[in-house]
Amino acid sequence: MSPHPSAPPVCKVRLRYAKRGKLRFTSHRDVTRAFERAVRRAGLPVAYSQGYSPHPKISWVGAAPTGVASEAEYAEIQLVEQLDPRLVGARLDAALPEGLAVLEGVLAGPGALAERIEASTWRIEVSGWDGEQLRRAAHALLAAPTVRVERVTKDGRRSLDVRAAIVCLEVKECPTVLPAPDPASRCGILMAVIRQVSPAVRPDDMLSALGAVAGASSLVLVKAIRTAQGRLDGDGGLVDPLAVDRAFVAGHTG
Repeated sequence: MSPHPSAPPVCKVRLRYAKRGKLRFTSHRDVTRAFERAVRRAGLPVAYSQGYSPHPKISWVGAAPTGVASEAEYAEIQLVEQLDPRLVGARLDAALPEGLAVLEGVLAGPGALAERIEASTWRIEVSGWDGEQLRRAAHALLAAPTVRVERVTKDGRRSLDVRAAIVCLEVKECPTVLPAPDPASRCGILMAVIRQVSPAVRPDDMLSALGAVAGASSLVLVKAIRTAQGRLDGDGGLVDPLAVDRAFVAGHTG
């Protein structure tokens, strides 16, 4: 496929994709490179930017941090030909490496996709504490007006208020057959809805905040999965960011 830096895009396709397995440890930059290679392998007529170094017009919204899995990542690809978004998704999915999977493709309706995303739901598996210890810490965290933690970044240490980002937080027991005698093998599951603030509150920040209010630091992150992104619906749930696009297309084809 030859680049077409001067051809204007005629349609936008919005994609929901998953990042699973070992690829959860892949950086977002590597994910974007994998998508660009897959676009070329799939022979998709992607639009290119202008200038001396044209690049495919693919944009990203709210990428998950390195080390976590996700079932709700979003990208938007601009094409120079009108194609069925389901075909675009299928061809791209077939060209992506194992661990990246396109789950849905829709034609873009009006409005920016980023404006429809303000929070994420997370399933965070932890070890070191049992369910009761987690519940006590979660109640303490929710009762606190602010809980600040520090994160080391490339620009030095940054302080952020974890409590301000939490919409809701629940604790579930890990499924076990027998009680775990070893404290290190005790586990629990956090179900959280977290606002996407700046700087973003990550799953490891949640654990730091729980340890701070509990006066303990033995909590270990086992696995974190982002299960959804979207706008808050007022009841602690999220509105699917692609729902507007589906409704728009249905209204113009029905």
